[in-house]
Amino acid sequence: MNQLFKRNITFFAVPLIILFIAGACDKDMSIVLDNSTTDDVGVALLDTISASTSTVQMDNLPSSVSGRLLVGKATQDQSGSVKSTAYFRLGLTSLTQDIPEAAALDSINIRIPTAKSPIAYTYGDTTKNQTIRVHRLTEDLELKTLSGGIQNNALPFYVTGPSLFSNQKFTYEPTDIGNVTFKPYMGLIDTLKIRLNQSVGQELFDLLKTGATAVSSNENFYNYFKGLALVPDDNNTAVLRFTDTVDVNINYSYTGTDGAKKTGTKTLSIVDKSYESNHIEYDRSETAFSDLTPQKGIPTSATAGVTYIQAGTGVVAKISFPSLKGFLQDEGISINKAELVIETLPRSSNELYPNSTGASLFVADHAGVPVSFVGTPYQNAIQEARYIPGTETGSNGQFVFDLVQHLKNVKLNDAYDDTSLYLTNNRTELFNSFSTTFLATENGKPKIKLNILYTKFK
Repeated sequence: MNQLFKRNITFFAVPLIILFIAGACDKDMSIVLDNSTTDDVGVALLDTISASTSTVQMDNLPSSVSGRLLVGKATQDQSGSVKSTAYFRLGLTSLTQDIPEAAALDSINIRIPTAKSPIAYTYGDTTKNQTIRVHRLTEDLELKTLSGGIQNNALPFYVTGPSLFSNQKFTYEPTDIGNVTFKPYMGLIDTLKIRLNQSVGQELFDLLKTGATAVSSNENFYNYFKGLALVPDDNNTAVLRFTDTVDVNINYSYTGTDGAKKTGTKTLSIVDKSYESNHIEYDRSETAFSDLTPQKGIPTSATAGVTYIQAGTGVVAKISFPSLKGFLQDEGISINKAELVIETLPRSSNELYPNSTGASLFVADHAGVPVSFVGTPYQNAIQEARYIPGTETGSNGQFVFDLVQHLKNVKLNDAYDDTSLYLTNNRTELFNSFSTTFLATENGKPKIKLNILYTKFK
């Protein structure tokens, strides 16, 4: 080997088969090195760099155009209760005024298909009866446009324009216009069908039959009929997921010219998907996270190391490595491989409260606003770590992220100064479920390890 090359380069490496975490198991980050028997390879061991962790709740989660309606209420001991009410605006699928003069109203009902792709989703105890009530909205569903506020803060990267957000609440009539109580066997139920009050059906039928101005266009109809809310009963124990392909059928019958009885239907549906939303509420008053709000996070030192992520409410685990920048600023360091390994509590085989099927990492700025994401290395796509389940015998679950490109960005780009990582559910789940995952702990800290394979040039 060239002697000049030998004098000026030392390689620090681990076997490519395994990045093994060295040092005490309660530390948060390890730079792992391996011994070598050759004189040509220098060996060094850098002690761990600690992670700072806390539980944070993101604000302003968009809720429209998700394709899913969440309805229900459920309580989990460690994270408290969650509740979702679905709002949506209805429009006419046909503006043709073709109801015969002799026609009379038969019934009006709403059909709400269950979401089974890839499987039916529930969160909570589905062994008990659930009640859903249909209410008529009294307030327009209005899209909200976020601004940076007085301090001109950045906007979350996932907010791309006016939207309905999960923290928006809209008023509805106190008395329902229909309800249903049922066993939530969502794998067996294709469509939930609820008969609505005849008086509401007659009101709409008369407008359609006479061709009133209120039904001459969808814009006119939106002004007349604000929409519907699907409201769970306070005694419900599960959140259920439906699709947004909702139909309200106004059924009528008449006698044809041949003397035979004939039937017809006028259908209302969610014509504009921008005007559907899941309004999310939560109550953590009986948990260690009672003080958690969008304005106030909770350090894991105050919760015995416990933190979690939860879709729907936007709860994330905030992770930062205060000393990492200093390590990366060493001009002689070149990162070859970096993996962030986050251990979670093992998933139970009969889990009522589904874990996340995958997770992502958002990059939050100094104000805690998620301004970007950790991408798949060398691709402009958000990286999603598949959930690796643990076992009931004690093995923890895991999320594993490739951070090699992210660390290079941190090293070279000052825009990453004062940023942190938000561990969150993947985007498929984040806006249309309540999937919840608790991180594993050890010695009062979350089990988070960052393993780095690097080359150091002398």
